[in-house]
Amino acid sequence: MRTVNYDNNRKRTFGNKTNKKRSIMGTIFSALLALVMVGFLSVAGFFGLAKFTTSNMLTKDMVQAASSQFFDAKGNLLCTVDSEEDRLPVPFAKVPKNLQNAFLAAEDIRFYEHSGVDFRGIARAIYTKIAYNEVQGASTITQQLAKNYFLTQERTMTRKIHEAFIALQLEQKYSKQEIFEMYMNQIYFGQGAYGVETAANTYFGKHVQDLNLAECAMIAGLPKSPNYYSPLANPKAAVARQKTVLEQMYKYKFITKDQMDKALKTKLVYKRLTTSLGSKKYFIDYCIQLLIDQYGPDAVYKQGLKVYTTLDPKMQADAEKAAALTPTYYTDKNKLKQPQSALVAVDPKTGFIKAMIGGRGTDQFNRAVLAERQPGSSFKPFVYLNALEQGATPNTMIDDSPIKGDWNPQNYDRRFHGKITMRTALTYSYNVPAVKISNQYGNDKVVALAKKLGITTLVEGGAQTDANPAMALGGLTHGVTPLEMAGAFGGLANMGQFNKPVAISKIVDRNGKVIFEYKPNPVQVCKPASVYMLVNMMQDVMRHGTGTGAAISRPCAGKTGTTSEYRDAWFVGFTPNLSTAVWIGDDNNDPLSGMTGGGEPATIWHAFMANAVDELPVEDFKRPDNFKMPAPVRDEGKKEEKKDTTKKPAEDKNKKSTKNTDESISTGKLPGGSEGSVPRPPSSENRNTALPKPVRPPSKNR
Repeated sequence: MRTVNYDNNRKRTFGNKTNKKRSIMGTIFSALLALVMVGFLSVAGFFGLAKFTTSNMLTKDMVQAASSQFFDAKGNLLCTVDSEEDRLPVPFAKVPKNLQNAFLAAEDIRFYEHSGVDFRGIARAIYTKIAYNEVQGASTITQQLAKNYFLTQERTMTRKIHEAFIALQLEQKYSKQEIFEMYMNQIYFGQGAYGVETAANTYFGKHVQDLNLAECAMIAGLPKSPNYYSPLANPKAAVARQKTVLEQMYKYKFITKDQMDKALKTKLVYKRLTTSLGSKKYFIDYCIQLLIDQYGPDAVYKQGLKVYTTLDPKMQADAEKAAALTPTYYTDKNKLKQPQSALVAVDPKTGFIKAMIGGRGTDQFNRAVLAERQPGSSFKPFVYLNALEQGATPNTMIDDSPIKGDWNPQNYDRRFHGKITMRTALTYSYNVPAVKISNQYGNDKVVALAKKLGITTLVEGGAQTDANPAMALGGLTHGVTPLEMAGAFGGLANMGQFNKPVAISKIVDRNGKVIFEYKPNPVQVCKPASVYMLVNMMQDVMRHGTGTGAAISRPCAGKTGTTSEYRDAWFVGFTPNLSTAVWIGDDNNDPLSGMTGGGEPATIWHAFMANAVDELPVEDFKRPDNFKMPAPVRDEGKKEEKKDTTKKPAEDKNKKSTKNTDESISTGKLPGGSEGSVPRPPSSENRNTALPKPVRPPSKNR
């Protein structure tokens, strides 16, 4: 029978099908297993690569770029200098609890429970996507910090793995509070604002600690999409997002229903916290440059320094009012009023710069610090101090008579006065005696003494040396700056003890550590007795000499200065507790219509000082111990003045009386004609014995 064969064939056929099916399943299983293994190895490789590439990221502490802040001498905020990212870090304790809770409710409710990566949150996000096709964020606060600080904003699996690994490392290195603080100071809030303090400044004109619940909810809602949810760009979306944050806060029991409802009804007022620098901008720019020179640009623009300056707010306001008295002849092509003016006030006892006006406008050129201009007769006190240092007295006689040779300087009044005392020569700022005194006691020694008092622009040797007779009348190779003149005269006010002018008193880093603090260290550069005699002579300048227009109702001393062709006008003077330099000049070096140091500069100096010192004690100049002032003597030459026969220039009707004017004009084109010209007595063939005629103001439409 063939049954067996049939059955066997059937069994054989069935068996072959079963084996084939099993073989297919095995292949599929093996393939899946291999795929899983490959996937596992790939993920492991990714994680290994991520760990390798992120292992060195946290070897140093995280330091966020932060803006630096500048304060005046009273501790008032002057301005904030923006970093690459406008950020003002604040400590955790200054962030309101409502704002902390708003971030937790909106961004990461399990922040204090997870270890950097919220796996439960990831599972919930996956389920929500599958079940409801809704996208739900799964990044923790720690991951957001990792992304913002270390990584780009690209949406790739590689970046997410890096982000997770960095988050895990952050949690191992820092406490939860430190991470939360860094997060709140790091993230972007739109409108160029980084960190919660800058966000509070930008949107509500407040410091972060002053935010109310409604404002906290608004700010906490911004990081999800800073540009879209910005209340300044998209008010409707911003309010909707704020409502979501408040509802989340209520859901997680951070606030009550009543608090939520009240916050939703609170009207939000948007404004930016700003400070107007005005004339203080010149001073701040000067401070910034000092910091960059000392510490580099990163210190200013990234390290969040707190810089305490020496600027006195009241004196600065007084300086602004006084500088407003500068006349305007025309407006130049850069829309700047001309002539320009500068004012610097320095505390003689410390060197602290109390006020600074660098110009009239918003340009970058600080004339108080950078303008090297010819000083005219305001340089003469150094000439007389040098003589006093070598044994002369205010009673020392000098013959005011023509100087023989190729260079014949003249006095402003076009007269010679015979034998007069040094006191008289300085009081009325006669030119000829100053030149003779400088030659007699050493031109080079005058230059050296002025350098000791802080004048750094002088040339001591070589073909360009300032050690020549023209220097006695303020004829210098480069000129001087108002800042250094105020500092040098401060050394006179301080009886020969010189303090270099200082703009910054203290610097504090972002952690509150003092990294610099200035301690005054005055240097005695000349004899107190010599300085006291000079100051006494300079008091006469303001009592009945060329500077009477500047005198104030307390002990003061000073000196006028005018350059040839009336291109620069100065008044530099001081009380025992404040030294101030005032300069007026045209940026284009045009003449000033006969303006002299005893005119507008003296008026501005008086207007400033009369107010600036009103809160300072009235002091007299301190007489050195055991010093007796030589008794005044009568000038032998005052009876019979020798008149110069050279024709005087026509009197300018607009010019003030020469009684209070300065005198530094002399024959020849003495320095002051142009910046950087080498001052030399002219040769005989170039000698000009006529004074330059005063120039009237240019038309206003020039």
